[in-house]
Amino acid sequence: MLPIDIRPDKLAQEMLDYSRKLGQGMENLLNAEAIDTGVSPKQPVHSEDKLVLYRYDTPEGVTPGAVPLLIVYALVNRPYMTDIQEDRSTIKGLLATGQDVYLIDWGYPDQADRALTLDDYINGYIDRCVDFLCESHGVEKVNILGICQGGAFSLMYASLHPDKVNNLVTMVTPVDFKTPDNLLSAWVRNMDVDLAVDTMGNIPGELLNWTFLSLKPFSLTGQKYVNMVDLLDDPDKVKNFLRMEKWIFDSPDQAGETFRQFIKDFYQNNGFINGGVKLGGREVDLKHVTCPVLNIFALQDHLVPPDASKALKGLVGSKDYTELAFPGGHIGIYVSGKAQKEVTPAIGKWLNERS
Repeated sequence: MLPIDIRPDKLAQEMLDYSRKLGQGMENLLNAEAIDTGVSPKQPVHSEDKLVLYRYDTPEGVTPGAVPLLIVYALVNRPYMTDIQEDRSTIKGLLATGQDVYLIDWGYPDQADRALTLDDYINGYIDRCVDFLCESHGVEKVNILGICQGGAFSLMYASLHPDKVNNLVTMVTPVDFKTPDNLLSAWVRNMDVDLAVDTMGNIPGELLNWTFLSLKPFSLTGQKYVNMVDLLDDPDKVKNFLRMEKWIFDSPDQAGETFRQFIKDFYQNNGFINGGVKLGGREVDLKHVTCPVLNIFALQDHLVPPDASKALKGLVGSKDYTELAFPGGHIGIYVSGKAQKEVTPAIGKWLNERS
């Protein structure tokens, strides 16, 4: 074993460097401007209750395709993760491939929304956004990109409204909620969701956020702040770090009845696998998803393990099913440099070939 090299002069230099970084970092933190939530220009084109539908501006020199792309994000976090910074933006990458990008911003539910159900979200809000796009563009079908829980919503929608979906892309989307490596599912499986909803009404976003952080407590609540010191002396890196922190802790509350139904139907009863999910009097059956499907999953995803997503193969009725495995995690699939080079261009290419 080699001896540990701890010379007084080396230790003193490391302490000086550390102090310098902390001092510069404090100055950069104090001088940091207000943290934006999304960097690509967009316009509100439709609204209903808390929901706002945005259309992103087409870049100069790009001609958008005839079929619009609707992004359906999860309820539990804010959708600006898809547009977090200039050089790490899924939205920007999709626009560059010629997609006419729209995104549903669910807003922040309050107690007036506690009675909203999955049917209200799927057959109500999403369906009316699709109808708005079809009327605006003079088309009968749209492309949909569903992300995480939004992917599960998109699968339900494509099952119930196959005549309105041209192509479906699912990203880090849970399908089999009871794979052996799904720690979140194991925690929630025996939860008394009725007691939680009946007691609190809406489920606090902060409660859910700390649940997610607890899945990887060392890296998500400790180590990242130790590592932060190494970037504090770079103002741009500080701003990017603060953007991510803002997103992580910007967690809307969940409408109580929707939370109750989603936990019971999927985490506890594994509804895509076992059936029994009914919305608006009709049962969700993935065999009714007949449009082309691109299913993208992350190989190091701790929230939606790869096997939970890969279960989609064989369940849908589509004859055009494609998988794309990304060597990263649940967040890296949107924000890593590798994802910008591989995932977003692949989505654009796949859609353009079918639209």
